[in-house]
Amino acid sequence: MAATVFYLDDIPEPGGRAVLGGPEGRHAATVRRIRVGEPITLSDGRGVLAASEVVAAQRDRLELTVLEKVVAQPVPPRVTVVQALPKSERSELAVELMTEAGADRIVPWQAARCVANWEAKAAKGVEKWRSAARSAARQSRRAYIPEVTDLHRTRDLLDLVRDEVARGAVVAALHESGAGRFTELPLREAPEVVLIVGPEGGLADDELAALADAGARAVLLGPTVLRTSTAAAVALGALGALTARW
Repeated sequence: MAATVFYLDDIPEPGGRAVLGGPEGRHAATVRRIRVGEPITLSDGRGVLAASEVVAAQRDRLELTVLEKVVAQPVPPRVTVVQALPKSERSELAVELMTEAGADRIVPWQAARCVANWEAKAAKGVEKWRSAARSAARQSRRAYIPEVTDLHRTRDLLDLVRDEVARGAVVAALHESGAGRFTELPLREAPEVVLIVGPEGGLADDELAALADAGARAVLLGPTVLRTSTAAAVALGALGALTARW
């Protein structure tokens, strides 16, 4: 069984001593009850993985010896998920699922039909999503913690789409009105993929038109209508099978 992953910003070279403190250390020592002699994989969340062994354990921190250090190479295509804000009770679930499924970047979007409204609390909402992404990355033993950007309004999203299309990315708006299918997109050849997921009320007509003008393609993901909180994870699973990611 693979060793549990915990995140540490600065990881020493092999033979060095690492101290896992703060929230990660408390979770490891108190919640997971990891003890001396157990293996742990450390990661900086940016691709570095280090096999290590616990040499001392306290109530809120662990001390470890680093045994081996490698860099995990990301597998293309890089995937950005633009997620319209779900209802509050499903908001962090959406982030957890897409992180476990392999999203590289997560963009919270204040779409026209979002029930949730972050206009007065954007910083707090983004911080919650970043915390959820970090926890889910640890759970799924990822070497990379997804980047969670600041809140995007529609004008910001259109700029993002134009920039990504100019770089050769495939930008897919997952919507039931799509004339094509997700499986028909040139995903395997794409350097980057952007998935746009609308809110519970769906994408507004003017949003769809503006996204199309910016270069996004409206496509059907499958035969059923999915919740906004699960659509990205389903799309990422399909993407994994359709490209070299899996």
